[in-house]
Amino acid sequence: MTGIRAVLFDLDDTLFAHRGAAADGIVAHARSLGRPYDVTDAAAEASAWHALEEHHYHRYLAGEVDFDKQRWHRARDYAARHGVSLQPDDAASWWTAYFERYIEHWRLHEDAFPCLDELAQIIPGVHFGIITNGELAFQLRKIDAMGIRDRFETIVASGDVGVTKPDARIFELACERLGVKPHEAAYIGDRLGTDAVGAARAGLTGVWIDRYDAMVSEEERSAAADLGVIRITGLAELPALLA
Repeated sequence: MTGIRAVLFDLDDTLFAHRGAAADGIVAHARSLGRPYDVTDAAAEASAWHALEEHHYHRYLAGEVDFDKQRWHRARDYAARHGVSLQPDDAASWWTAYFERYIEHWRLHEDAFPCLDELAQIIPGVHFGIITNGELAFQLRKIDAMGIRDRFETIVASGDVGVTKPDARIFELACERLGVKPHEAAYIGDRLGTDAVGAARAGLTGVWIDRYDAMVSEEERSAAADLGVIRITGLAELPALLA
């Protein structure tokens, strides 16, 4: 593979270990609440919380609810799973308490910094950027907490630019900001359809980082094959692919 001048990344579960932080955060929060939130199976609680996030966050991306409401609905539905009924104000307070536990477990994936360092060495003058579906202020808070903002020339957040992945326009905008053509850029993300296929359809090299052996639809898998999407299981594999 030649001609890559820019490498763009998704944030959550690509560079930032969101899923792990959320799993640790919800277990810690549930344990702090005590009965009836008895945690007998931490993995099951984390899985249930992840499923609620997938459901309600995609409702937000689809414009069905605003950013705060999708959070409160996750809190409401998780509480209902344990037989607790939360009113809107209670759900907001519940979420705030959970969020503090989530922040306590924020971390980057261990392969993030080594990958960035190696790419900078093997691709002279490489441009780095982030494209993320979410609110800019919230995503910047994570980026700043992890101390990585100065590693990226541009950070494009859907909530700021008004278009979400997999729309080609968000990938094209990031390339424009970096001064490269789409075919000169690679994009790495953890969602096959939203990230890798979306990027490839916009003309970038689409790379799917499949850290969790995710289940994907046949439609997504077929589209990925047709577009030449590359699958990796960790960022350590990336530099050799793009060199």
